[in-house]
Amino acid sequence: MRVNPSDAAAPESGRSFTTDARRAQIVAAAIETVAELGYARASFAQIAKRAKLSSVRLISYHFDDKEDLFQALVDTVQEQARVAMQPRIRAHTEPAAMLAAYIEANLEFLAEHPVEVRALVDVLANARREDGSPLVSSAGFDTPVALLVQHLRDGQRSGAFRRFDAEAMATAIRASIDAAAGRLASGDDFDPRAYGRELVALFALATRNQEAS
Repeated sequence: MRVNPSDAAAPESGRSFTTDARRAQIVAAAIETVAELGYARASFAQIAKRAKLSSVRLISYHFDDKEDLFQALVDTVQEQARVAMQPRIRAHTEPAAMLAAYIEANLEFLAEHPVEVRALVDVLANARREDGSPLVSSAGFDTPVALLVQHLRDGQRSGAFRRFDAEAMATAIRASIDAAAGRLASGDDFDPRAYGRELVALFALATRNQEAS
């Protein structure tokens, strides 16, 4: 799971509390439906049934279309990750400790939110328009990679990390974390926390500046 470490809170929606609560109820039902049935079978009828709505028209009232609903699903899980992970990362100031916390926080989120992760991975992989283009935007998942690159370079400048290609290292870190999300989404029986500990040890060795030890 990728998280933008910005402290900025989401802007006020301008909607009423009741409306926001209903939207959240529908998104939660969409997450559960996709996690259980897959995106292809996650119809408005199935989502309305899980949300205990009297009619699918209530979904259409709160969301413009399928794209609007599933973009809200992606944004919701991303925000859940930000809220869960950010305090753990920002509790540290030393580059190596922050990197370890970043990896551990990602895997902890996967371990604690398997339903959300399965839904997110399925939507990002399979939600497509007729022309094959993605139905929803995953732009929010790209910025943190650039921020991870910046963190690695800052660590190199401070002497905490050795010299290496920061973009290649950031890509390797993200790919390793994303592989865990894929395994979890596919139903693979593994321990995300144990996997995370291995990644921490691996990338500590890969990035450590031995001359500064």
